[in-house]
Amino acid sequence: MRLIKNLLALIVLAIGALWSLQGVGLVGGSFMTGQSQWLYIGIVTALVGLIGLVWANPRG
Repeated sequence: MRLIKNLLALIVLAIGALWSLQGVGLVGGSFMTGQSQWLYIGIVTALVGLIGLVWANPRG
């Protein structure tokens, strides 16, 4: 179960990073390219992924 949580969190993190890069205009080929709103959406999504990683790997 921990592996699945980690994989899902990493996927969400990667999608957030991709959306952020598209929002900045570093990754082209999409309607999101150069749209600053996707930078912010990507940052929030990446943070959700990071929180998911922390949640999937509790210290204890």
